[in-house]
Amino acid sequence: MMGSRSILKTFLSALAALVAVVTLPGIASAQLPTASASPTPTVAAPAIDTSTDPNTDTRIAQRLRGIFGELPAYTNVQLRVSDGVVTLSGSVADAADIDRAEAIASRVEGVVTVENGLTRDASLGEGLNAIGALSGKLRGLVNMLPLIGLALAVALLIAMVGYLLGGFGRLWHRIAPNGFLAELIGSAVRFVFVLLGIVVALDMVGAGALLGAVLGGAGVIGIALGFAMRDLIENYVASIMLSVRQPFRANDHVLIDDLEGRVIRLTSRATVLMTLDGNHLRIPNSTVFKAVIVNYTRNPQRRFDFALGVDADDDPRAARRLGRDTLAGLPFVLADPAPEARIEEVGDSNIVIRFLAWIDQTEADFFKARSNAIPAVKDALEAAGFGLPEPIYRLRFDPRSAKLPLETEAMAETTSAATIPPPVSPAPKPAAHPDEDVTPADEIAGMVAAERRAETKDKDLLDSGRPIE
Repeated sequence: MMGSRSILKTFLSALAALVAVVTLPGIASAQLPTASASPTPTVAAPAIDTSTDPNTDTRIAQRLRGIFGELPAYTNVQLRVSDGVVTLSGSVADAADIDRAEAIASRVEGVVTVENGLTRDASLGEGLNAIGALSGKLRGLVNMLPLIGLALAVALLIAMVGYLLGGFGRLWHRIAPNGFLAELIGSAVRFVFVLLGIVVALDMVGAGALLGAVLGGAGVIGIALGFAMRDLIENYVASIMLSVRQPFRANDHVLIDDLEGRVIRLTSRATVLMTLDGNHLRIPNSTVFKAVIVNYTRNPQRRFDFALGVDADDDPRAARRLGRDTLAGLPFVLADPAPEARIEEVGDSNIVIRFLAWIDQTEADFFKARSNAIPAVKDALEAAGFGLPEPIYRLRFDPRSAKLPLETEAMAETTSAATIPPPVSPAPKPAAHPDEDVTPADEIAGMVAAERRAETKDKDLLDSGRPIE
């Protein structure tokens, strides 16, 4: 046994010397001052007393034996003190105790240096001692089982109180502006009470350090999950904001950016529309929250417009008056605000006039009204003799590309014949057309109402009792 310890000690000494040889050049080069850096001041080591006192060595030895005698890990440690040099020998069960013993010896007053010859005891007896220590810990755990059971009972009791408070739906619905926030508050109350129960239970069993580690790990995991699920969290927060703002109602005709349809419902994940073609359209709430929303249902009055061009030789003011009077005579056009006509531009062959009129969407459909107003104004202008010309292009020929005389005479005859205006016949009066149906089209609105009546797993966050934004 002593031979193996000597071999091990020799091997460790050689290994330490090798490490010193490898690392000292790097350390020395790292400590060399540079031209720009100021020299680092050196701290002088305490001076070694030149006087020798045998009583000092005895006092150091007695003090260290007393300290090691109080520590079970150093039962097999022997020490010797000579001229302030402490030599440690023997074995310890744990490798960490070797450095600890050297640190203890170095702190005693009068010690010049420490020669640490301690080794780790890997014998079977020490292994059995470790097993015995483990069995002692298990016995301590068994003794703590009643306390652990009590802590679990307290944690469950606190969690049950939290679930009971979170289930008071009527209370949270009175506090929160809508059902979605009421459910969110109830879930938050449950979570807080469950966390409180865990904290109290760990504190009862004396596991405060474990609680700190758990909370620290949970914080790091929470940050990582926050970055990973950034879009999901943004969509969830947007759902909360939309449920509070209420930017539209169910069955409202809206335009969200370039997406148009009637609102079916607002869920915790998306806004569901039915397009004018009868298809379902789901838009993420994060997109809806940041989008430009046009609500056609909020104001029943809506204006339509269209452009017509009259001949450049016609009087545009008379065409404006005739178009306004024609629009005002239509039964579905509102008198207030009155119809309007604006001259927009003079084109290549015509004068463009834009006609505008208002309708009540509760009594007239927007697209039907516009479709009836355009031919009515067109027929009135044509009946009054206003021309609605097509684009005319004037061609100009280079005189250097003149034709032969015969060809020139033929072209002149053709041109003179083409320039003779044909006889103008009086414009026929427009035939009287019966008024077409312009009642609002409610096919999509009926489909949305039927969809909302049907049972669905997605809960609607739109609350008709809340003020709309």
